[in-house]
Order: sequence, then C-alpha cells, then structure tokens
Amino acid sequence: MFKNIRFKRISIKRSSLKTFGFFLLFASLIWFFVQISKEYTQVIDIPVSYVNIPMDKSIAKERPQNLKLRIQDKGFAIWYYKIFRPEVKLDLGKALEADGELVYDFEANREFLEDQVNINFEKARFIQESLSIKYQPKKKKKVKVNPDIDLSYAVGYSANQPITLRPDSIQVSGPENIIDTLQSLKTVYLRLNNINTNVSGKVKIDTSNLGMLSFYTNEVAYSQDVEKFTEGSVKVLVEILNLPENTNISIFPKEVLVYYQVNLRQYEMVEAENFRVVCDYNDIDDGDDFIIASIAKSPSFVSNLRLNERKIQFVIKR
Repeated sequence: MFKNIRFKRISIKRSSLKTFGFFLLFASLIWFFVQISKEYTQVIDIPVSYVNIPMDKSIAKERPQNLKLRIQDKGFAIWYYKIFRPEVKLDLGKALEADGELVYDFEANREFLEDQVNINFEKARFIQESLSIKYQPKKKKKVKVNPDIDLSYAVGYSANQPITLRPDSIQVSGPENIIDTLQSLKTVYLRLNNINTNVSGKVKIDTSNLGMLSFYTNEVAYSQDVEKFTEGSVKVLVEILNLPENTNISIFPKEVLVYYQVNLRQYEMVEAENFRVVCDYNDIDDGDDFIIASIAKSPSFVSNLRLNERKIQFVIKR
C-alpha cells in the first residue's frame, strides 16, 4: 500500500513539472514576440561587393567590405538583417571620379540600393553619404589572339587556309608592368574531330593566371573553309645545285615522283612545271654515294608533299 501511495505522489509531481514547463515556455514565447514587435534603432553591417568596375581602372585592394546602416524598424526586421546579412552590390559604373578616387553617392543611387536589400530608406540610412575608393589607371593595349584549336579531318577532307579568328586581336587593360610583357593570348583548347564540312563557332579566350587584367572581349569567333581533297602525283626532274665547273655528275634516278594533296576544284591546275626538286652538291661528303633530294618549289594550294625517293645515287666524272 505504501508503495502505491509513493508512486502516486511521484506521478503528481512530474505532471505538475510538465505543466509548469509548458506555461513557462508559452510565457517566454509571448515575451519574445512582444519584444521583437517593438521598434528599435540599431547599426548593422551590410556586406558589400563591387560590380561594373571601369575597364581602364584598377581599384585598391584595401576597400570597404561592409557598410554601416542605421536602421529603425521592428525587432524582427533588424533580427532578419543581422542573421541573413543581404549583400549590397555597388555599381562603380555609376560612380563619379574625383581626385584619383571613384565616389559612389548613396542618395543618388537610392532606388538601386533599396531594390537590392529591400529596405525602406524612410526607416534606414547609411551612416556615410558616399563611399570613396582609390584607383589606379590601367594601361590599355591591343593583343593578338592565337587559336589553340586542334582540327582532325575526315578521310578525303582538308583545308587550304589555317583557321581564322574574328577579331584576331582584342583590347586588354591592366597594370603597366604586366601589359608591357604581354605579347599574345590564346583561346582555350578546343578539339574538333571527323570534320567534313566548313567549321565555325565561338571559343573563349584563355584568361587563366591573368586575373590582374581586364578583357574587353572574352570570346572570339573561329571559322575555316573545308573542302574535299584528293591525292595526286607528278614526275619531276632532279636538279643539282652548286655544281663546280668542269665537273660532271650522273645521278639515279634522274626523275622522282612528287606526291601532293589538293582540293578537287584545283586538281586540274597542278602541273609538273609547278614543282622543283633539287640536290645540293655542297652536301656531299667524302665517301658518300648518295645525296638527299628536297622539294624547293611547289604551288601554294597543294599540301602534304612527299617524294617517292629522297636518296639520289650519284657518280662524279671529272
């Protein structure tokens, strides 16, 4: 019987404790909501970033990272700004220049700022009326862009002209010591496979490791005309250069085949007279019995030239 009585007493105490805890929590919540519904005036920090920095200017690294905002509003609104800290983007394209500084006027850009942070400026004010950021003028230079594009053609296709870029040079600005050493840029690497038609498109400029520079253009257009090609050959006489007077030389073979690649439109234009194959007598050393032939002349519209025989046997008759 005593055990039963003790158990009931303990149960009553635990129930009372839960009831007390519930009312305490409820009262605390009521108090909290009453407090945050009141109006307060407080200074809060708003993170800031900078956009549309003029291309011909470099702003100092020691620039404000936060702006102080005096806000008079309900407690929950202030609590929201302190927790979530909405960021303000300052458009430096709207700043004025004065004594080597960019001056951003908050009142002149009031609507732009209100839209970003959703603050009614009737109840809030930036402590400072404007923000001044020191800058240094950048040097501007036009730099050539080289393609880093790897083209792999389908069988029977090729191109007479290298790939072209438009524009082939772009304006770049930055610190003078970097700009003066910059001779050229290249595109990001691009590979195109199994090409059997004209190619064109856009490719980004490789700006890696060039963070101090500003690029007026970030991409260029590329293009190349691709045509159907075929292989041909012509028989050409071998000439001997720098042959001394009163020296006769017999060579074998006297003619070689020159293989070439040409597009179908210009195939009929290729003639043996368009080529010249030579050997230089000055390249002969004692004990040699052959001399190396090379192609000295060929039409500009043919490619992939090769000889069927490069070693030319010879006999000197004095």
